[in-house]
Amino acid sequence: MRRRIPGLSRFTLLLALVAVAAPAAAESIKFGHVAPPFHGGAKGIDAFAEYVKDKTGGRIEIATFPMGQLGSERSMASQVQSGSLQIAAITTAVMQNFVPQTAVLDMPFIFPNRKAAYATLDDPEVQERLFSYLPKKGFIGIGWSENEIRDFTNTKRPVRAPEDIKGLKVRVMNSPAYLDTFEQLGASSVGIPFPEVYNALETGVIDAQENPLLTSVLMKFTEVAKHVTKTQHALTECIIIVNPDYWNSLSPADQQIFRDAAVVAIQTNREVNAQLHQELPKSGQSIADYCKEKGIDVIELTPAEREKFRLAMVPVWNKYRPLIGEDLFDFMLAKIEKYK
Repeated sequence: MRRRIPGLSRFTLLLALVAVAAPAAAESIKFGHVAPPFHGGAKGIDAFAEYVKDKTGGRIEIATFPMGQLGSERSMASQVQSGSLQIAAITTAVMQNFVPQTAVLDMPFIFPNRKAAYATLDDPEVQERLFSYLPKKGFIGIGWSENEIRDFTNTKRPVRAPEDIKGLKVRVMNSPAYLDTFEQLGASSVGIPFPEVYNALETGVIDAQENPLLTSVLMKFTEVAKHVTKTQHALTECIIIVNPDYWNSLSPADQQIFRDAAVVAIQTNREVNAQLHQELPKSGQSIADYCKEKGIDVIELTPAEREKFRLAMVPVWNKYRPLIGEDLFDFMLAKIEKYK
C-alpha cells in the first residue's frame, strides 16, 4: 500500500525536489577601470574575472567595464566606498585623494628602473603596509594593476635636463603629486581631459604631455609631438580595491581566490604590455622601429642625466614626507634600495 504524504501533492513534491537539485544562480558583480580594451591593464583585469569564475565553478561572475564606462577613477573609488560598485582598479594618483599614504608610489623618480619597481611592489611586506591604510577609508586592497612607466613627450625641443622643461605648457594628470612635480620643473600645468590631449597638442593649447611612450604611440600623440624623452619618472600603478561589505560577505576561501586572481592580473598585465612594446597592434612593429620609421626623436637618459632629474625632485619629496609619513617613506626607500 502506497503511503500518502499529508498536504503534499505529487506535483508540489516534484517542484520541491527540483528546487533542491537546481544549482544556485551565479552571483554577478562589476569591476570598473579606465584602461582601453587592448591594453595590458584591461587584459589583466579580464584574466582576473576568468580566474575567479573558474576557481568558484561559476558561482561568481565578474563583468569588467573598461575605458571609464562606470565613471572617472575618482567616481569609481567613491562608488566602491558606497557599495554601489564591488571592485575597481584605481591609480594611486587618484587614490592619494582618499588615502594620502598611497602618494608614496607617485613620488617622481623614486624607482630607479622597472625591475626594482616590480620587485618592490610584489614584496608582501610592501603590500601589507600600503594596503593597511585603506580599510579606514572604505577600501580593501588586494593587488595591483598598472598603466606603464611614464615618459615626457613635447612639440618644442629635445629634453635632456630639468631646465629643458621650464616654460612648457604640460598636460598633467589631475593629481597633487604630479602637479607639484611639473611645477617644480618650471612648467605650466594644464588640466585637460585625456581624450582631448591629441587636439590640444596639435593646436598648441599644450606643448607637452606625460604618458608612457606605449600609450603615446597607441593614442597617436607622437604624430603631433615628436620629441620624446624616456624620463620614466613615475610608474602609474593602480590598486585593485574592493568594497569592505562585499569583501566580508565572501568566505575565506573565496577571499583567497580573489587575492590569487590579483596576482594573475598583474602578471598578465605586465606580460601584455611587454609584448606590446615588441609588437604594436596592426603594424606588428616594435615601438623602437615604429618611432624610427615615423621620425620620432626618442631620447634615452644617461644615468648622470637621470640623477639630475632625481635631485631636482628633492623639494617634492620633502613636501610629501610629512603627508605620507616619515616611517612609511623611509620604509619604501629601504625596500627600493634592496631591489635596486
